[in-house]
Amino acid sequence: MTADPKTPETPADPAAAEPRLQHFPVPFFAAVMGLSGLTLALHAAGMQTISRTALVATVLVFAVLAAVYALKAMRYPQAILAEWRHPVKLAFFPAVSISLLLIATALQPVSHDSARLVWLIGALGQGILTLAVLSNWIGHRAFQTIHISPAWFIPAVGNVVAPVAGVQLGFPETSWVFFSAGLVFWIVLLVLVMNRLVFHDPLPGRMVPTLAILIAPPAVGFLAWLQLNGDVIDAFARILYGAALVFTALAATQVAKLRGLPFALSWWALSFPVAALTIATLRFGTLISSPLHTLAGNVGVGVLCLIVGGLVYRTVRAVLRGEICQPE
Repeated sequence: MTADPKTPETPADPAAAEPRLQHFPVPFFAAVMGLSGLTLALHAAGMQTISRTALVATVLVFAVLAAVYALKAMRYPQAILAEWRHPVKLAFFPAVSISLLLIATALQPVSHDSARLVWLIGALGQGILTLAVLSNWIGHRAFQTIHISPAWFIPAVGNVVAPVAGVQLGFPETSWVFFSAGLVFWIVLLVLVMNRLVFHDPLPGRMVPTLAILIAPPAVGFLAWLQLNGDVIDAFARILYGAALVFTALAATQVAKLRGLPFALSWWALSFPVAALTIATLRFGTLISSPLHTLAGNVGVGVLCLIVGGLVYRTVRAVLRGEICQPE
């Protein structure tokens, strides 16, 4: 009697056999935005040594993520295309160019020439990605209202980031173009996002942290306006800073919804907006000689360190457990 031939085992979940590289997500670059924001906040608070250490870490993280994503693009181009066609992930592609613009801003005090080169690459990428995303939005695809989330602000935020370093790096007119584009599309997207939040189903659990992104456009816009307007706190600057405070208060009312939610890369959406508000508060306090705002900004730096530290820990743990880079 002959033994039955052995048949190879098949995994209970066919998706488990898929390479994790195939599912390496473009939203991972939101972590670089958060780390860059922390670097800039530490610099604004006068912690130069720690800020430069954070800058090195940020550049290394960006290099690793960029290398892995480039490898994914070479081996699994269809997976990249699927992300580009995804109504939520599409908005995260400009996070790559935004990361470069933020790194350029952090590099400026260290090396003007290096910062200028990185800014040019980031600005070119941001311009191309902004037009590509907007073209996709208004193209032939049938987007639904439920697909809209605060993550859709990311392309607009990227444009407003450009002037923060662009003016001092010698690109004032280009910075004005980016600022104008970011400001106009922020207003348009704000209407769409608020309509979705008020009149339609609540955000899915993993997208709840993206509510913090509401803070970023006015906070970064305030910093960009200061660069374009010669560090003058005028009426428009106060409107932008005041709007950032209002959206911060609004986002704070939703913090309770975060309890019990499983960790996802979307949690990194909490970091950069807090960093932008912290830096804006420190700048506001300095320019109007307000000890209260300066104190609030320094407290913000401490809170930001706790947020980023917690996110780094949760991300590393999730990576080691194989919870990231899985099919959705």
